[in-house]
Amino acid sequence: MDLITQGLLGATMAQSGAKQQETRMATGIGFLAGIAADADILIQSENDPLLNIEFHRHFTHSLFFVPLGALIVALLLWPFLRQRLAFARLYLFTFLGYCLSGVLDAFTSYGTHLLWPLSDERMALSIISVVDPAFTLILLIAGVMAYRKYSHTAARIGLLLAAVYLSFGWMQLQRAETVAESMIAARGQQAEQLLVKPTLANLLLWRSIYEFQGKLYVDAIRIGLFSKPRIYPGESIEKFVLERDLSTLPPTSVLAQDVARFSHFSAGLLAIRPEQPNVLVDVRYSNLPMTLAPLWGIEINPEQPDQHAKYMLYRDSSRATREKFITLLRGGHLLD
Repeated sequence: MDLITQGLLGATMAQSGAKQQETRMATGIGFLAGIAADADILIQSENDPLLNIEFHRHFTHSLFFVPLGALIVALLLWPFLRQRLAFARLYLFTFLGYCLSGVLDAFTSYGTHLLWPLSDERMALSIISVVDPAFTLILLIAGVMAYRKYSHTAARIGLLLAAVYLSFGWMQLQRAETVAESMIAARGQQAEQLLVKPTLANLLLWRSIYEFQGKLYVDAIRIGLFSKPRIYPGESIEKFVLERDLSTLPPTSVLAQDVARFSHFSAGLLAIRPEQPNVLVDVRYSNLPMTLAPLWGIEINPEQPDQHAKYMLYRDSSRATREKFITLLRGGHLLD
């Protein structure tokens, strides 16, 4: 998730294991440890634009890296805290702050390499958005109360409420998947691959992506708390197939390898952007949940197979897009 939420989770985790007089110190230590895993965002290369998205949320987020990651943070903080805290306690707080960084990201639809090096799969449970103000607020209130009152009880209650919120996200996901499966069956289709994920900053509006006979279909599904689910039918597009769409591309070329890397990152849900035949887009994400307008993609040049693909962003924050999103979120009717 976002850095603030990661830090708040780390802070409340450290607070939960602190003695009363250690609570405030544990808050800062846990916050720093909570965001430390995202230092992998610094792994970049001017010559290889895909290196960043390949290694972000990679080994630093693995469960097996937690003891080492916590130790690194503890060693960096030790010169500043050696007069105030025993190293064993410092390591405990960094461990608590760091240990759930990868797990939290695995709850999102973006995913993380949680079991690396045993598995290179990006684990994405899709029960919460990468930014969720409600979830963040729970941790913020708990952390502030624990800090002000020197109480680990407040932190533990906050963590419990955060777990309840994630459980609610899981239930919403099950409801959205059920609606998506019924919708697909009503169309006389059968999904060969189905992904349902929450849209930005909420657990009410979901994006459904499924594959059927070589095409990818996207739809929006609103799962209200006290109202019937509502489906907003979306668009469809031919799924990208390397052997068909780039048949002349040498399989060992730099570009072919970049396409394979981007496909792995995108769970294989790629398509050629109709208005830009030289752009492959990640169909999982869009500015609106029932459209194919992408958030990102890669620009390729098959005539230069030894050149790296370019990573491109296509975010649309226009007023019209925001208003449509709010309408969907409220369960309203979209005007043509």
